[in-house]
Amino acid sequence: MARLMKEVGDRYHLLYYAAKGGNWKLAKHELNVIISIFKAGSVLRPKYKNDLTDFTQSYLNRISERILEEDWSGFDDVYRKGIDEANKLHEKYGYDYVRYVLPITPPVQLDLKARK
Repeated sequence: MARLMKEVGDRYHLLYYAAKGGNWKLAKHELNVIISIFKAGSVLRPKYKNDLTDFTQSYLNRISERILEEDWSGFDDVYRKGIDEANKLHEKYGYDYVRYVLPITPPVQLDLKARK
């Protein structure tokens, strides 16, 4: 599960900066992968299923709506609330030493600008 969560963190980072750059298609792609990882995690570690489902419904689905609307301000708000909730869940499961922080720089391995 730790590897899956590392993947989620990396993609959550990329998701943010893709949306910020107006590359809503890439943002949607990264979000879809995160949701798929959560589905797999729910099967692999059933004790997390309810929280992963709740997180998806409360945050990831709302992020998806903001992406479809290309609503940066709304996206930024719910995205950051998702970070806070993720860190609360880390604490709940005894991983209080794992605190996600949005990196201050975008990933350098991809061109995150919007494509027309």
